[in-house]
Amino acid sequence: MFQVRPAHPIQTKAIWDEDLPTTPSAMASFPAQPSYPSNIQLPRTLQRPPYAEVPRQNVLAVAPELGDVAIEYVRRGLRVQANQMLAGISALSPSHLPPAMPRSQLYHTTSLTIPFRATQHAISCPTHILALSKPSSNDATVTLVPTHAVVLASQCASLPRLPPSYVPTQPGATVSVTLPVLPISVPSPSAFAPLHAFLYTHSVSNLLSALLPAIPSSFLSTLTSHQALRGTLASGPALHSLSAHLMSSAPGLGALTGVAQKIAAVWRNAVALGVHDPELWDCLDLAWEVVIGAMNLGAGAH
Repeated sequence: MFQVRPAHPIQTKAIWDEDLPTTPSAMASFPAQPSYPSNIQLPRTLQRPPYAEVPRQNVLAVAPELGDVAIEYVRRGLRVQANQMLAGISALSPSHLPPAMPRSQLYHTTSLTIPFRATQHAISCPTHILALSKPSSNDATVTLVPTHAVVLASQCASLPRLPPSYVPTQPGATVSVTLPVLPISVPSPSAFAPLHAFLYTHSVSNLLSALLPAIPSSFLSTLTSHQALRGTLASGPALHSLSAHLMSSAPGLGALTGVAQKIAAVWRNAVALGVHDPELWDCLDLAWEVVIGAMNLGAGAH
């Protein structure tokens, strides 16, 4: 089992299953409502971990051909290849790659052989399959996620060094590939998908859509740069408008608490993996501001 150990640990216990760090002077409080049985207290902001660079040897372990390339250039190059890599993940036959497997089966499964579906486009084959579970969990199943190890190794400072994989970059249309299965513990396997997708695409719009239900497409179309994202964070009227929209889309503190829980779960995973991307953190901050604002508006309406 690969255990993620943050270089700078942050306490991530919260009011639900695995909650958020709270201090009496920095919490937002919401009164009980008929849709939610007790008072709710959430941290006013999400804590950011201190910066830590990814270990270069972790990148070289899975991509030795990048030995002379600076990490930042590796990340830029991967963004250009994102569509090919995602196409490679989509080309795996779903009938041979279930979304989960019994934990008991994991102990004697070191790899999975999966056929590729025919494609006419250039693709980049995944290199590993992550078998995700919570730390010290007794869950009966683990979540399976195909991935490209270099994407994780170049962006996750706390991820252990991954073993190499000898998979052809662009296999033929009828080739089956054998991918190593890596058991890894993360705080919230069910919330891993939005973060994993962001590490490939770095799409703020897609991440916000995953975190905030029914976020207006007219707003997402304005997020053409990191500066636009930060501008929204600094705009009281913009935040109020987004909060009001969320309150109407997810009425009731129970529904809004569910939104907050999902945001917090993605945050916990990012902290645990050691992801230090400014756009990611600003996106999480924006989503948190919007949901806290929606809760305040909802509490004031009762």
